[in-house]
Amino acid sequence: MSDEDAERTRRLPTLDKPPGEADGTTPPDADTPATDTPATDDGHGRVRRFRSARRVPAALVALVLLAAAGLLLYDVAATRAHRPAMAWRRWLARELATRHLDNPWVLGPAAFAVVLGIWLVVSAVTPGLRQVLPMRPAAPDIRAGLDRAAAALVLRDRAMEVSGVQSVRVAVSRRKATVRAVSHFRELDEVRADLDTSLGAGLRQLGLAHALRLTVRVRRPKKR
Repeated sequence: MSDEDAERTRRLPTLDKPPGEADGTTPPDADTPATDTPATDDGHGRVRRFRSARRVPAALVALVLLAAAGLLLYDVAATRAHRPAMAWRRWLARELATRHLDNPWVLGPAAFAVVLGIWLVVSAVTPGLRQVLPMRPAAPDIRAGLDRAAAALVLRDRAMEVSGVQSVRVAVSRRKATVRAVSHFRELDEVRADLDTSLGAGLRQLGLAHALRLTVRVRRPKKR
């Protein structure tokens, strides 16, 4: 390769500036702790929960209603064509004509129908997906969620890093994180204070849209 080709293919110096130099500030030191970010919506509006598609219940209800409507329509058309009604419809008409409304065989199916209707209405109006915690949106068109089991695992790992903690159990619900730790040395108040600090920072770093209440319980291991 000639000197002219080497000069042409030589890598040009970059014009990018180090972080913080463009706006006149110095880059943060690596040992400087990150500032706590409050669990707000960051101006993107209210963050709503993820809604479950509920495809299986919807498919089952649709199939049952389709089969019942088709069977009833066929029987009605058959009776209109001067054919005898099906045995099940004759039996149902006879039972409804002879049994009173306070009969257990009438009240039982009626109560079942009421409970089923309430369940369907609740399933239709509630979001579902209780295992997914909504996170703060990083962009207007992006939605992110964190599984509650994953959040509990992250908090458990942070709790195990606290000195004096022997074992930890973490339970995360939609509104609260409950931590039960066992400490085999150090004072329990000191361990609890360190857990409050560490887990509080861990909850803020999860980036959840709604802050979780933290409950920490520390005890000694059981004597054998």
